[in-house]
Amino acid sequence: MTVRDQQKEKNEWTCTRCGIDLELAKVQITYVGCGFTIDALRCPQCHLVLVTEDMAVGKLAEAERVLEDK
Repeated sequence: MTVRDQQKEKNEWTCTRCGIDLELAKVQITYVGCGFTIDALRCPQCHLVLVTEDMAVGKLAEAERVLEDK
């Protein structure tokens, strides 16, 4: 399930700091000096980003491998 699919369903994620529902946002990620933008759930108040297990073992791990191979 993608982040967009998760956002279309009832959003069950809230920020533990602020108690506000997380919103889908463009988030800048930097790794080994290279930056890229992804869609992720983020708190609109404190900007804390939720990195789901799917993102960590899927997209982000793949991006890490690609960048380290360069």
